[in-house]
Amino acid sequence: MGRLWDRYMGTMRPDGDVPAAPATELRAALLALTGTDVPFGVREASGEGAHLVAEWRVVEPATGSGVTRRQVERTFKVWMRLLPEEREVRAMDEQWAVTRAGNPPGRTVQREHGRGPIRHVQREWTFEKGADGRRQKVESFRLDTRDMKHPLRDTVLAAGWTWRGTRRL
Repeated sequence: MGRLWDRYMGTMRPDGDVPAAPATELRAALLALTGTDVPFGVREASGEGAHLVAEWRVVEPATGSGVTRRQVERTFKVWMRLLPEEREVRAMDEQWAVTRAGNPPGRTVQREHGRGPIRHVQREWTFEKGADGRRQKVESFRLDTRDMKHPLRDTVLAAGWTWRGTRRL
């Protein structure tokens, strides 16, 4: 069940011809992702059981009105532990979701937490009048966790290291 489990958890190995970079260079490359065109930040995970953590906070558009108004705040994290002996990065996905009610949102009505391989895709569209006067759908909100995980994983693989998804670090 090894290969099947690796596929489920998102484990990927680098191409055979890619030389492995030192751990310090990989750490610097992952931390440098913060300043680029990505929707998340990477920081040191001081004393939290990992070496680095990538974090993305998203506030979804509110639904409803008045007291029935609901707004969800999501936090996606990828905890990364670098193992230089094995040239491997162990990554654990974590998600927190807090639903708040009211206008303005204040009262917490629901909390969710999840660990393991997390893939969350959400899109919302609105209808607007186009240049030709006809109604057309326009994307008003987009959320995809692959926008966070793919740049991290690609950086690790480009450094010649293995990206291994785990449930626990």
